[in-house]
Amino acid sequence: MLGTFEKINVTVGRVLLGLYFFLPGGLNKVFGYQGTADYMADNSMIFVPFFLILTIIIQLSCGGAMIVGYKTKSAAFLLAGLTLIINLVIHDFWTLPAGELQTAHETQNFVKNLGIVAGLMVSAGLGGGAWSLDNRRA
Repeated sequence: MLGTFEKINVTVGRVLLGLYFFLPGGLNKVFGYQGTADYMADNSMIFVPFFLILTIIIQLSCGGAMIVGYKTKSAAFLLAGLTLIINLVIHDFWTLPAGELQTAHETQNFVKNLGIVAGLMVSAGLGGGAWSLDNRRA
């Protein structure tokens, strides 16, 4: 049985992860579609319109699901997979020249995303917690 402290932390962590994907993830891609498409193309991404729209749909729907705690395990697992793929394709610091500012930037993004994947995997394993729609339905 989780105490109030644990329930608060699970809820705040789940909501913050959801907001991260919903706001700067999905909505920024919607309102900055062309800039995001250009960034993806600059990083040798293939089928940019298809993958960008797919990413927007996943980030908005799964981010929203995480915020309210609906199907949290599935949403978190899908976001973890998406983040890992984005990390490998877009933030490929190992292909850039050593010592460059861009290399440092991509390395930082890569490591940050690994931390986000870790948090998502914890959510995928533990679920939405006591204060989630998942728990109300159980």
